[in-house]
Amino acid sequence: MALSRRAFVGTALAAAPAAAALPSLTTAAVAASPPGDVVGKITVGYQGWFACAGDGSPMNGNWWHWSQNWGQPPSPSNTAIISWPDVRDYTRTYPSAYPNLGGGGTADLFSSYDQQTIDTHFRWMQENAIDTAALQRFNPNGGEGPIRDAMVPRVRDAAERYGRKFYIMYDVTAWVNMQPETKADWVEKMRQYTASPAYARQNGKPVVGIWGLGFNEANKAWPADVCLDVVDWFKAQGVYVMGGVPTHWRRGIEDARPGYDAVWRALDMLSPWMVGRIGDIAGADNFYQNVNTPDQAWCNENGVDYQPCVLPGNLQDRDRAHGDFMWRQFYNMCRIGVQGIYISMFDEYNEGNQIAKTAENASQVPAGSGLWALDEDGTPCSSDYYLRLTGDGGRMLKGQIPLTPNRPTPTWI
Repeated sequence: MALSRRAFVGTALAAAPAAAALPSLTTAAVAASPPGDVVGKITVGYQGWFACAGDGSPMNGNWWHWSQNWGQPPSPSNTAIISWPDVRDYTRTYPSAYPNLGGGGTADLFSSYDQQTIDTHFRWMQENAIDTAALQRFNPNGGEGPIRDAMVPRVRDAAERYGRKFYIMYDVTAWVNMQPETKADWVEKMRQYTASPAYARQNGKPVVGIWGLGFNEANKAWPADVCLDVVDWFKAQGVYVMGGVPTHWRRGIEDARPGYDAVWRALDMLSPWMVGRIGDIAGADNFYQNVNTPDQAWCNENGVDYQPCVLPGNLQDRDRAHGDFMWRQFYNMCRIGVQGIYISMFDEYNEGNQIAKTAENASQVPAGSGLWALDEDGTPCSSDYYLRLTGDGGRMLKGQIPLTPNRPTPTWI
């Protein structure tokens, strides 16, 4: 079964009405750190977790993360995705068991294991001024370990080739022995990649992400002292630690366990999860007022860099409003003065929150599949639209274009 970050919705806040007049911080946010490879930059979460039969990967013919039953090709009755990728830029693809596309042609998919796939993704990042990719690393000590290990040098090579940065983000979801095993994995396997000029650094230190601390979920049940030990250990290794934390970390309610304040203060950068929390502009504005603004104030007071998530919206839930939803988040975060932005995610076709190239219309989606394309609300959007939108959001973050609530990115070029 594919691991997925649960879409936990905070009921009390989600039900609150958006304020008519939204506050801004009265003083400009003071970054704990100067610009580097994550501060002042756009980072994308990069799953890199799709395999196909025939790709030669260590998954031995399994359709990793494309299917529910990995041993069988994806089809309408055996699928793990809710969005369909545009695969026209890939030189190697693999036929699924989905019906042919609405416009004709086989319903082919890509393998993340193929170097050409990763190169294509990092070329898209380069073309759209996306700075850094956080390579997700789930527990590598089981059957998926060989392919997770194999992905890292491939990502490094693509980052070097296209002038992007990358870093390792440990997603500790369901990783029972994460306390000793993340440390061993770093020393024995991952630390070597910091020698690459493409490995992200902040404040002169290599960046490591640890995602999943303090969540009020059964598969993330480590007490605060365990989480603090892991953060402190990595910092003692000379690492800049980015923590992926619950939405309501500061108050210790809903998706967050209470009593983790020492963990939050120990982090160099703090990035609250947002997928499943908002789905429209009113929700984004409500979070801007009630969550993001006080989060930034806490981080300013405690010398922690703040890197909130921005998401395009679940395409299958028809959240995207042809980019207006995502742009509102960029605008809200930039007027707070955040230290960086984390895009959730680059290639998350499983939860429909991907910015990577996606089917434009019904002619590019398997016939009868029920999957929406980017024109779901009647507005034509090019397959690279959310990449371009992210690039413009990054330019606003960096002060290269003026702060504006009006989306500057055309949906089609």
